This record gives sequence, structure tokens and C-alpha cells, in this order.
Amino acid sequence: MNLPSNHRETAGAAQGPAGVKKVALVGCGRIMARHIEAIGANRGLVIALVCDKDESKAQAAAALLGVPYVTDYRLLRGVDVAAVLTPSGLHPQHAAEIAECTDTPYVLCEKPLSLTLREAYELFARIDKAGKVLLPVYQNRYNPLVAYAKQLIASGRLGKIHQFICNVLWNRNDDYFKIDWHGTRALDGGVLYTQASHYVDMVHYFFGDAVEHKGIGGSLRGFEVYDSVAAAMSFQSGVVGTINATVSTYRQNYRTEFTLIAERGTFRLAGTNLNSIEFWDVEGLAKPDIDFTIDHVYGKGHDTLYRYIAENRWDMFPSRKDVLSGIRLMEMLSY
Repeated sequence: MNLPSNHRETAGAAQGPAGVKKVALVGCGRIMARHIEAIGANRGLVIALVCDKDESKAQAAAALLGVPYVTDYRLLRGVDVAAVLTPSGLHPQHAAEIAECTDTPYVLCEKPLSLTLREAYELFARIDKAGKVLLPVYQNRYNPLVAYAKQLIASGRLGKIHQFICNVLWNRNDDYFKIDWHGTRALDGGVLYTQASHYVDMVHYFFGDAVEHKGIGGSLRGFEVYDSVAAAMSFQSGVVGTINATVSTYRQNYRTEFTLIAERGTFRLAGTNLNSIEFWDVEGLAKPDIDFTIDHVYGKGHDTLYRYIAENRWDMFPSRKDVLSGIRLMEMLSY
């Protein structure tokens, strides 16, 4: 086989300026463009290598970025961070094998980290044994309004929190599900994993561990996994709430919305990615002037997480306990 000149059997990464962290993108699918954009928004980072088992995809991405490519992630060499952007159900295998087989010290992994709690525990154990660091992608924690809501809840200023309602009302059309792994039990996991996992994480981030839960799902479009879920839950603090998620709104994403009802206030965040305050009535506190505009469904949180990588702020990534608890909740509500 005649390999293109930018292919490397063992991936010697493209060189970047001294002191700049080199990132490899593993998986050249739908989410790759968001990572390219976010890395480009941060000084101190450079994309040095791309990888995809489909050589045509890897070659196209490499040509776009002007970097080498490989078709086997186990050949990665000379990068500081490997970003795992592959199908959801393959994340545990790919992240663990990158840690074990390469010299990459940090493995960034897109959501969901795994589809089952057992796989998540095994992944963390393998990462630990390899002496590497796993960085879970939960970029919505860095959404300015989510961060503000977290601080407000934690401050106690709202008094007793009574209830929340979270709705993730999105569209993924038939073309989306023509991608071979989408909609499959083995690799997709369903709407709570592949679309709404950030909002499962968000309610866990706000309220801690769930103690009671009930999820009812429907495979209304004939997939192996749920395309629509209605879930109710309660938390140790006494908070009760619901998450409703679907990928079947007509033609396009409708909205994401989060309403909080508390002893001394009510507010509602809405918009494509909770980017605006739709209602605000909090005792003694004016509506904050931090609405922000986004231009795509992923929000701007990836920009922030890559800034934390550039600045070595590893403490800004979710804790292992948080990640495991969130996966436990998704699994309980989805299967």
C-alpha cells in the first residue's frame, strides 16, 4: 500500500512552538469540528495529529489541518493530549488502550465516558494502572448560566430547593441515524447518553446523588435504544425533579430548558443550550446580565475546557465520583 506523505506508521506528531501542548484528535466524525474550533480559540494548544480507522476520513482531516495522520490510535506518539471522539460505546476501549499503548499522559474523552457503570470502573482502573490522567468532557458545566446557577444553589440564598424541570427537546433526523453506530444498543446508548447526558450531569452537579428514580422510555422510531425518555427522580436533599428528553422534535432542535423552584426564588433557563434567562424572580437579587449567544448546538464549553488544559487546571474537570454517579443515574434511567 502506498501511504500518503503525511501518514506515519508510528505517529510522530507535527511539531508546534515550544511550550505549546500538542493534541491528537482520535475520531474524525461529527464532533471533530467543534474540537478544532475550540482548540483554535486557545493559545498554548495545537492540533498535531489526527486518527481514524477510515483512512479517507483521516486523510481528509489531516489535509485540512496540515498534520500527519494514522489509522490506529495505538500508534500515537509525541502528543500531550489525545481527544477521544469516537462512537460512544467505544469510548472505554479507546481511552484505555491509548493510555496503555502510547506515551500520551492525558486522555480527554467525549461524553458519555461509557454506557455502563461497570465499564466506567474498569476504564478508571486501567487509566490508573497506566499512570495516565483521564479528562471527561462535560462542557456544559462551563456554560456561564449553568455555572452561575450552581453557585447560587450552593450559596443557600435560594433557601430550600423544591423542584426542577429539565427538558431537552432536540431533533436528530433520519440521515443522522443512517450513520452505522447511531441508534444501536451496543454503541449509542440512547437519548440520555448521546444527547442529554450533559443535562443528567447538570442535575447531578446541582443536587448530588439521586436516591429514587424512574425512567420510562420509548423506541418510537424503531431504534434499538430509547429516542424519547421521561424520568422522575429525587435527591438526598429532598429535591424532586424531572428530565424529559427526545431526538424527535419536528425538523430541527426546539430548545433546552431548565426551571428551578425554590423557597426564595424561581428561575427558568432556556435557549438552544441554556444560553438565556427566560424567567427570573429571586428574592433580593436582580436578574443577572449574563445571557450569552451561541451559534451551534454544542455551546462554547469546549473552548473553556481546552483553556483549562492549556493552563494545567486539571482540578476544573469533574471528579471521578461525579462521573461515576452520573453514569450510574443514566444507566438506571435508560435500561
